[in-house]
Amino acid sequence: MTTTPIEQLASLRVGTVEFISPDRIEVQLDIESPDSVALNTGAPRNFPRINGYVMIPVDLGFVVGQVSWITIQRSPYPKRSGFQDFGLIDLPFPLRKMELQPVGTLVATDKGYKFKRGLETFPSVGDIVILPTEDQLKSIIESGDNRRVYIGNSPLVGNAKVMIDPDRLFGRHLAVLGNTGSGKSCSVAGLIRWSLESASNSRKKKDNPVNSRFIVLDPNGEYSRAFADKQDANIYSVNIEEGDGRKQLEVPLWFWNTDEWCGFTKASPKTHRTTIVHALKSVRSGVSSEGFTKEIELANYIRIIIQAIEISVKDGSPFVSKPAFGFHNRLVKWSEGFVVEGDYDDELKDAINNLNAKISTFKTNRTGSGFIDYTYSRQEVKELMGLMGEVYLKAGGKEEEFLPSDEDSPIPFTGENFVRSIEANAEILSTTDYVVTLMPRIKALLSDVRVKKVIDNTTLELSDWLSEYIGSENKESLTIIDLSLLPSDVTSIITAVIARMVFEAQQRYLKLNKACLPTVLVMEEAHYFVKRYNDDAENTGPITQCCKVFEKIAREGRKFGLGLVLSSQRPSELSPTVLSQCNSFLLHRISNDRDQELVHRLLPDNMRGILREMPSLPSQYAVLLGWASELPVMVKMRTLPEAQRPQSDDPDYWDVWTGVKERKIDWKTIADEWQNKESEE
Repeated sequence: MTTTPIEQLASLRVGTVEFISPDRIEVQLDIESPDSVALNTGAPRNFPRINGYVMIPVDLGFVVGQVSWITIQRSPYPKRSGFQDFGLIDLPFPLRKMELQPVGTLVATDKGYKFKRGLETFPSVGDIVILPTEDQLKSIIESGDNRRVYIGNSPLVGNAKVMIDPDRLFGRHLAVLGNTGSGKSCSVAGLIRWSLESASNSRKKKDNPVNSRFIVLDPNGEYSRAFADKQDANIYSVNIEEGDGRKQLEVPLWFWNTDEWCGFTKASPKTHRTTIVHALKSVRSGVSSEGFTKEIELANYIRIIIQAIEISVKDGSPFVSKPAFGFHNRLVKWSEGFVVEGDYDDELKDAINNLNAKISTFKTNRTGSGFIDYTYSRQEVKELMGLMGEVYLKAGGKEEEFLPSDEDSPIPFTGENFVRSIEANAEILSTTDYVVTLMPRIKALLSDVRVKKVIDNTTLELSDWLSEYIGSENKESLTIIDLSLLPSDVTSIITAVIARMVFEAQQRYLKLNKACLPTVLVMEEAHYFVKRYNDDAENTGPITQCCKVFEKIAREGRKFGLGLVLSSQRPSELSPTVLSQCNSFLLHRISNDRDQELVHRLLPDNMRGILREMPSLPSQYAVLLGWASELPVMVKMRTLPEAQRPQSDDPDYWDVWTGVKERKIDWKTIADEWQNKESEE
């Protein structure tokens, strides 16, 4: 027997609209509406249920509302004023009410139903409220285009499959937030694995590998086990052992740019930064390299002085009375290095003599009794620079080195040469007293055996590093970077360098190829890397510098094909800039009031109803919302096999206490490894 549409709607009716506003709808439930289980939807389904869905028929289809609260309003039988019902007992009866958050519209199409966010037509007071059928319910949850990756099921919607579009999920940054033990690490590992599996099953040519790139920054070493079965996975660690399948982590110090060196050394922008900039320019140009001839040594010395004079000219020091005195004295001191060696050729000797003669003239003109004017004319400075340029060229220097140079270009140099370059430039720039505080940190870094293997490699080719860490052509690239054994004061800077190198590589790829290279950068325990900081000019520590790198990636990474995945248990400690750029959220259990408040502020008001369940979510359950999902949906994430889960399980206290699981203790082995005694033998 067939039913008419009107009869079908009547059979699904549960209530009537009695109040409506743009963000809230109140419904009076019928007395006959289901109390616990609805049997009229095609399959038994729990009703009413918080965060479940109901519909209101309108002209263009159905307004979909999400249940935010349900209550009982007790009232007596209605009485008419002035009348008395003799012989009847007044008994209260319950009037059930519920509130809905309007989330979108469900429209019938030739291929079924299609859900879209937003309302074009609002219902009116007195409109009926109906239960969606099983097909309609799945259309709501499984709506959207390009839903390619299956991540879990929705327990509120008859276990409908929750599918996501990777372009939406990774292209506009994802934040996975939740307390420890809530399942967020498994969710992150699962999203990576399920995405790769779906891509593998959908590739056009089955023989071709998945052309993907995932880079996981793992401060606790949890993900090595999760992807141990992936043959193409590159797992990098600080200390490697033969046979464990890991590779040596290498982030050479010549990768580091000015900001990172200043961040690591906590350099002052006013007194230290200039010296570091010039030291980097010099050392990247080979100024402090070993094995040079005397001529090249002289050329490099002259080059540094020319750069110093150019700085003085820009700030006007030679042309103003008081600063001119300091400029003159520095020039006299510099001239002590313009020495004619016996094995120089005649042209170089002549050039040096001409330069010394000019400086001698400057000295003579600025000696005597009484008031002495130490200012220099622009013509004198021009002549001086010309003579220095002659010495530089005759000594073997190259003109192109005087072109504007980038102190941050990744050109190899050694730590020892960098130290010498700082000392030489500090002396020339008269900042020796200021850089004294920098040197201990740099020398301690260079002598630390824990990081020496990571930063000390001058033979590494930049192209090889990019190929290994980001991925080569037509290859499934999964890079796990285990940072767990790095010293805490170095971890932030190493992480910043890796992230920046990946970001700049993406920029250059787009520039040269006119198309972006999709890459995902995953940050486990993101509160270590993007920690909130005070925006202070003097705040230049390594943690701050690391956060600034990720803030730039969060703002600009999307257009260069670099997506971020943040995983953190403390969203309140994260940088507001980074969080605000995340367009999708996967929220596990969050119990801290401060963290809950922050998450609520990040989201629109009409999405907040489902977030009330966050404090009580079981492990493995999460709320998916934002750009990756047409509407907020609760997801029970797919279960990963034990061997594919990150190593973040709770300790087995009871089993160890009772002897079910054995734990052998050899503190001597641990102490020897800790003290690097094996390496010394």
